[in-house]
Amino acid sequence: MLKEVIHIGITVTNLDNSIDFYSNILGLVYQGSAIMEGPATEILFNKKGCRVKLAYLSGSELLSSPPIELIEFISDDCEKAACSLNKTSISEVCFRVDDIDLEYNNLLKKGVKFLSTPQFFDFTKDGFGKSKAVYFKDPDGIILELLEVIE
Repeated sequence: MLKEVIHIGITVTNLDNSIDFYSNILGLVYQGSAIMEGPATEILFNKKGCRVKLAYLSGSELLSSPPIELIEFISDDCEKAACSLNKTSISEVCFRVDDIDLEYNNLLKKGVKFLSTPQFFDFTKDGFGKSKAVYFKDPDGIILELLEVIE
């Protein structure tokens, strides 16, 4: 039986750039890094000669979430796929915020690329309530979301 989400893994092209973005721009707390290599790593990733750098970033005093695991393949080039909300895959990682307009403007000032401005949604008739949401991208184009729950 499943117990909990342990971490959310995101494959990146440059671990240092991604650590900088997720810690200094988004405010996650860097926990540490490691290198995976050897037979077990090759079997796990189904890739001969596989070497992987990992970094873990957790929430903060203000953010309660499973850690983000950043993965960079260092044994050879990793295929870079274009992220899209309308393709079958994990579409985004969503972060809850108290004031989406404030966070949106703060991230804009830091150079974050957004797909739109924050949008209002009313799903009360479906039992989900009201919210505002906006999508943005990390340095590799991975889609992330901000969501404000409106009481």
